[in-house]
Amino acid sequence: MKQGIHPENYRFVVFKDMSNGTSFLSRSTTPSKETVKWEDGNEYPVIKLEISNTSHPFYTGKNVLVDTAGRIDKFNKRYAKKA
Repeated sequence: MKQGIHPENYRFVVFKDMSNGTSFLSRSTTPSKETVKWEDGNEYPVIKLEISNTSHPFYTGKNVLVDTAGRIDKFNKRYAKKA
């Protein structure tokens, strides 16, 4: 690895998913002016996320399946050549 390209100021940060309220503690260099009291009693900076793995449809398994076969049949029926 190259030396001197990685930040030195990693610290613990709470990431909060604003769509469902889930929070998790991780390390980051992202600046934040807000803080929150965590489960261990310590106060950490908080980073608000729009979406995380707890709310993203790909990770939760709540994907909307697209009926491609139905769409293709509908298209062919609508635009089929009339002989």
